[in-house]
Amino acid sequence: MTRRPNILLIMTDEHQAAAMSCRGHPLVKTPNLDRLASRGTAFTNAYTPSPICVPARAAFATGRYVHQIGCWDNAIAYQGSPTGWGHALLQAGLEPVSVGKLHYRSAKDPTGLAEQVMPLHIQDGVGQVWGSLRDPLPDTPRPGRMLKEIGAGLSDYNRYDNAVAEEAVLRVRNTGHAKPWVLFTSFVAPHFPLVVPREYLDLYSVDAIEMPPLRIESGYRPHPWQARMNAFRNEDSQFTDDAERRLAIAAYLGLCTFIDARIGMVLNALEKSGQMDNTLVIYCSDHGETLGQRNRWGKSVLYGEATRIPLIVAGPGVPKGECCSTPASLLDVPPTILSALNLPVPPDWMGENLLPFLQKPDNPERTVFSEYHALGSPSGAFMVANQRWKYHHYVGYTPELFDLKSDPLESTNLAAARGHSAMARTMRERLLQICDPEAVDRMAKDDQNALIKRFGGREAASGIGPEGASPVPT
Repeated sequence: MTRRPNILLIMTDEHQAAAMSCRGHPLVKTPNLDRLASRGTAFTNAYTPSPICVPARAAFATGRYVHQIGCWDNAIAYQGSPTGWGHALLQAGLEPVSVGKLHYRSAKDPTGLAEQVMPLHIQDGVGQVWGSLRDPLPDTPRPGRMLKEIGAGLSDYNRYDNAVAEEAVLRVRNTGHAKPWVLFTSFVAPHFPLVVPREYLDLYSVDAIEMPPLRIESGYRPHPWQARMNAFRNEDSQFTDDAERRLAIAAYLGLCTFIDARIGMVLNALEKSGQMDNTLVIYCSDHGETLGQRNRWGKSVLYGEATRIPLIVAGPGVPKGECCSTPASLLDVPPTILSALNLPVPPDWMGENLLPFLQKPDNPERTVFSEYHALGSPSGAFMVANQRWKYHHYVGYTPELFDLKSDPLESTNLAAARGHSAMARTMRERLLQICDPEAVDRMAKDDQNALIKRFGGREAASGIGPEGASPVPT
């Protein structure tokens, strides 16, 4: 019998799906991801289950939607229940190891990993409690801080990613060959702060950077839900001019190349170990990055710049140099891992094994789902998308419908437009087959209100948790 493959899962944080040279980006340089894509298949319509770190990673750990597990925001993190793909591997006698960022609650929780090396979790097991203040969202604006540091340098995150790459290389070199191994290597870049070593920033001329096309200054008008979010926390207001914004974009592209080089280190180690041909390599990110589009920075919205993710699969039986346009989800990765190892997939997981998709014609009608209940949002936001159509439902606000074929930037809302009411109804019905948005919104806010009460009420909670990213482990 053919030996089951090894699994090398590589995840980054906040990597915009378009920010790879193999996806046709005009500036960014990602030679190692390009090399991986040439060895495998890239999914060109892949989405996150939630455009923010902790909920997305909790959903990924369990194979379930955020509203099914109640990990709503960056203060309500995965604790090991319900069980997920790691637990299934442990039960099968395998020993999955993680190196790097997990963003669960604590290394002490039974999250299905035999070993966690240098894990990055929410700060003090508590996280960003102030972000749970949503019922109602505070009227007083909260100044943004994620863009205080921009440009050339060496941040704690850069140092951390260097250490993660070096440790992952050692793990690959020292793996045994008696049974399949599973290594989850998880980096932070290109997540802010937008600080990157000079050699990577110098690859990008700030003068060559173009400003995003959808900006308030050029006529874009934010949806009322986003406008309410902007009124609470507006990261774009930290900039003094567009020159600083261009530098921020250049630094982000530099971080994409920086982390691509670290991924290259791990792939080179795999190749030198002689195990490349018997290892299923999966590359993904937890969510995207808005990068100035719609005057937003970070994630936290349903538009494609935040919800689309890069997803590449390479290894035994995977077509080389191909693209698959069937809509995919980060939640498809857990079933893919288990199926590749000939293990049963729990029936209550929401994703599907991606590998059979590669042997079939693309399925443009497959529908994927994302949701957001975290900091800055006045109400729950829900997305369903197939290859052409994308629908946003905001509790208490008007919906959005986009034709991705004619409007890939999602600039024109067709939900109330003549001739599109039937499609809006169809997409809404697909959403209602997944969840009741109003009920889920209430459930999220009830859980967040209970959390705030445990921390002493709204005033006390407003001062608990990091303003920006979770600190690296010490």
